[in-house]
Amino acid sequence: MPHATDAKVATLSENEIAERVLDAAFRVHTNLGPGLLESVYEVILSHELRKTGLAVERQRPIAIHYEGLTFDEGFRADLIVENLVIIELKSIQALAPVHSKQLLTQLRLAGLKLGLLINFGEERLKNGIKRVANGLRDDGGPLVL
Repeated sequence: MPHATDAKVATLSENEIAERVLDAAFRVHTNLGPGLLESVYEVILSHELRKTGLAVERQRPIAIHYEGLTFDEGFRADLIVENLVIIELKSIQALAPVHSKQLLTQLRLAGLKLGLLINFGEERLKNGIKRVANGLRDDGGPLVL
């Protein structure tokens, strides 16, 4: 039986989803602190998001289309929330510019607009959050690589 929150979740925008993800990430970081493995933060964050009624997929494979071929071994997204937002998790001392570039490439390959790069290795989580937006073609379709 659908919950009353299901209809509300189904109409959330990427920005609203991102807000919920960040709220949950702050809860996780406050409770666990920095320094654990990425996989720990992934399982706990996905649990927190599901508790709020969001659909979350962990380690979802994203295929790469190249020269008319499809390669299923493209990459795995850490988390995809509501089929709209990719969450890339890290647990390192500091983010590097290459991490944002990797997330942007993932967004383009998946045809999604918004991603969040969250580094749980930071002492203060707010210092480890990057928002990455994928520009789309004028017709609203994803850029083709």
